[in-house]
Formats: sequence, structure tokens, C-alpha cells
Amino acid sequence: MRDDVIPDVPAPRRRSLLLGAGVLGAGAALAGCSAGPESTNDTGGRGSGKDRTLTAVIGYGNDGSWDPTQTASAFAMAANNHIYEGLLDTDPITRVPYPALATALPADPKATTWRFTLRDGATFHDGKPVTADDVVFVFDRVLDPKTQTLAKGFFASWLESVRAAGPRTVELRLGFPFPDGLSRLTLAKIMPAHVYSRPGAWDDAVRGLAVGSGPYRQTAHHPKSNTTFEAFAAYNGPRRPVFRKMNWLTIVDASSRVARISGTGAGAQIADNIPYANIPRLQQGGLKVAGGAGMNNLFLMFNTRHKPFDDVRVRQALHYAIDSEKMVRVALKGHGRPASSFLDEGNPGYRRARTVYDYDPGKAKALLRAAGVTGLNVEVMAVNVSWIVDCLPTIKSCWDAVGVRTTLAPQETTAVFTKMDQRRDYQVVAAASNPNQFGLDADLIMRYNYGPENLWMRYTRWADDPVARRLFQDMDRATREPDPARKKAMIQDYIDVVAEQAVLYPVVHNELMTAWDPRELTGIRPQPYPGINLLQARWI
Repeated sequence: MRDDVIPDVPAPRRRSLLLGAGVLGAGAALAGCSAGPESTNDTGGRGSGKDRTLTAVIGYGNDGSWDPTQTASAFAMAANNHIYEGLLDTDPITRVPYPALATALPADPKATTWRFTLRDGATFHDGKPVTADDVVFVFDRVLDPKTQTLAKGFFASWLESVRAAGPRTVELRLGFPFPDGLSRLTLAKIMPAHVYSRPGAWDDAVRGLAVGSGPYRQTAHHPKSNTTFEAFAAYNGPRRPVFRKMNWLTIVDASSRVARISGTGAGAQIADNIPYANIPRLQQGGLKVAGGAGMNNLFLMFNTRHKPFDDVRVRQALHYAIDSEKMVRVALKGHGRPASSFLDEGNPGYRRARTVYDYDPGKAKALLRAAGVTGLNVEVMAVNVSWIVDCLPTIKSCWDAVGVRTTLAPQETTAVFTKMDQRRDYQVVAAASNPNQFGLDADLIMRYNYGPENLWMRYTRWADDPVARRLFQDMDRATREPDPARKKAMIQDYIDVVAEQAVLYPVVHNELMTAWDPRELTGIRPQPYPGINLLQARWI
């Protein structure tokens, strides 16, 4: 069963982001690029002791976009956190910001001007110094109204401009006080202007060109096989490289991924996206398996231009009809919870929503009758991520039971979202999402999924609905609210609207499991979002 590449939330230029892979143009810091089979791309030279190569297995494709301003690829985002730096970066678990390229956090997070001094001696992987102009170069791209980037949605609502105030000093001007913006600065990875301003360089970034200032530099990139890294000797920042070399394998097939981390033929020390059914056997073999609960979820997305899904009662009925407790018990082996809000219960901004879709087939039937819907046939277009596929039979049996004849159509993630980008007609999509890749703050999470120019809203065809327009206004007011308690309440209130409308809404939130060999590695902290972070790990 496959776990296909999960760009957990679609980004602009979705088709190119998902399909963009191949031979790179000439670029600094790339030692090689091919698309050969894994057996020809395994770099070897494992060494011994502390000089040996760390091998990691990533359960997502490495052939999505690597452009930090665009990507939502699980593999690329995890890798970019080792290759690039922001002015500030965040702890991978707590998401508390710390100085990365900048030397300090602003003295007053509530100020409308933040000034940062760059770390003395910071250099890119090609040996060129990091300058204020590089910082401005990246933020100009993010804020450019003519350039549609995923990162724009994280900054445009509150950040007005970024300017150089000296060779190593930058000044950020905010439209209003926004302390939450500090943690978002990790999403603006600083990239060398002399590399990415040349013609075609952004396309190269999509295909895998990665030149940063972080603790590891990319040495080779083989789409659909592996990506390799080595410690950057000139790095002088806060997260020093520990592993001399790393080889990250992309293995989207669940059984192959488990085999690579376990048994006598184990060739890796750590793997993410571990299937629940394999946990006991891996633990018996001496591996540590731990999970992180967060925003990872199975969601349903409705085409509101395809009748009868324009009727909120039909959308609600299909949610009420799903036995989500059974889904957690059978498909997720207990590693999840039915959604009681758009946010997971561990999020700091969580409040139980006013509308919660507890299993109620009687209510589902009544809502369908009230909407005048009978004999409904539904095709569920789903991504073929293994745990999503495991959940689909519960959806079908429950919908069939309330008189909705259901056909399941799982397919490659790329196929699903290519159809979305081509504006093809559809009824319902079932897919995986995890906004925690980008952070924990509720404003960020909700803007990632809802907004007048948001790609998800274009997929749902809902942005012009009067309820949606009021929702977007409420979101803007909440973003600008200076009082934290009031802001939290305002966000929770508009999440109640999102829950009631059920246009794009989670069914269950589940844990993501990571396995590693505790006889070889220490300092591993499993993430509640896809990928791994090895910046604080080390050899035993």
C-alpha cells in the first residue's frame, strides 16, 4: 500500500509543485542529480563511529517543490529546515522562536517595527556572505502582489515591507502589532539573491536546487530516490551539525519503508510515517516508536458548485453519517480522535465547536430529507495515502447505510490535485492535511485553509458565498485584534462558522508515528507533522 507524496496543503502552482522533478540546471552546492533507481543512488561511504552516514527513511516523495516560498512537500520542508535558516527559527515541537540568522529577538514583540542584525560570519553554502540584501530579496518575493507564493498567505495580512538598514541590518515594518509574526519568520527561509535572481533559478528551486546558510548543505538530489547532505563546515549558527553526512531515502511504499528500518536487513536509523499495525513488531525488535498528536487529519472537501453539495444540510448530513469512533478504532488502531473542532484538541487555540459531528445516522437521514435529497450517488475522490485508504471503507459503509450510494476512487495525490487545478468537476475529496508543518497559531492554520484568494477555497468554489465573505471579514478583524484573549475568542467564534458550514472540514485528527534505533541515536523528538528534524539529535 502506498503513502504517496503528501504536499499536505496545496500551494499555488500546485501542478508544477507536484510534478516538477528532473535534471537541475547548473547550480552551486549541488553535487549531482539523477533519477536513477535507489540502488544506483545510495551514496555509500557510511564510515564508522561518529563519521558514519546517518540514513533516514522519509515516507513522502522528494520530487515535490523545493522552493521554500512555495512548497508544502513534507520531504522538502523537513530538508529545508536543515539547509536554510530564517531570521528566526522555531523549536520543532514547541514552535517557540529563537535567533537563527538574526542575533536576537526584538526587544518588543508588540512593536510595529522590528530591526534585526544578521549573525557575523554567516555564509551561504557557496561561500558567499549572507547580507541584508538577501533578506530583502526573499521578502520582496513573498510580498510581491504579482507573484503568487504560498508564503504570502503567512505574511501579507500583517507585514508591510522589509528594507535593508545597513549591510547586515534589516528592518521589518508591520501594519499593526502582531507578536505571532515572530514564529512565522521561520517560514521565510533566507536564500542567496546571487543564486536565485538569475533566469530560471526559481524553476530550479522547484526541482531541487537548494543553497542556504544552514548547518547542512545538499550534496545530491535524486527525485523519487534519495537526497544527500553533509555538514557545512563554515556554519557558525545555533544548531551546529552533528552528522558528517546524511542520506534521506524517499520510500512511499509502507512495507518497504518498514523493512528498511527493521530486521536483519535494516539500513536506516530513523523513519517517519510508520503504519500503526507495524508498531508492536518494531518495538519488539528494539526500536523506539513514538507519535505526536496534532493537526494531522483526514478531511472532506465538497464542491459547492455541484448540487446538492451547495446545500449546507447535505454537507452536514454526510459528516453526521460517519462513525468516526469506529474509524479511529479500526483504521487508526486508536491513534486518533474524532474532530471536535477544525483545530485539534491539543492546539492552544482549541475550543469545542458549536457544531460537532458525533455519529448520528438518524440526524443524517433527517437532514437529507429536509434538503429534498433522495437516491444520492457520491464518488469520493481520495488520495491513496495508506492511512487514508484504511479509513475509506468506514465512510462508504456509513454513507451506504443512510441511503447514499458511495463509490470510492483512491488515486495518486498528484492525480487528485492536478484535477483540482484543472477545475474539473468533482463531488467530494477525502485527503490528508497538516497545517502544523507551518506552525501552531490558529490564525495561520485557518488562513492556510480559508481565505478569499486561498487555493483551497478555489477548489471548493465557495469563496463568493455570502457566508464566506462574512467569514473572511471576521478573520481579518481577528488578525488585527491586539488583545490575546479577545483574539482567541474571535478565532474560536469564526471556527464555529467553519464547523457549521462543513465545506472543508476534518473527520478525525490522528497521530504520526516515528521509529528510530535508540542504540544509535539520541535526542530524537517525534513531530506531530510529517518529516523529521535532526538538528538536536546525535549519535550515541
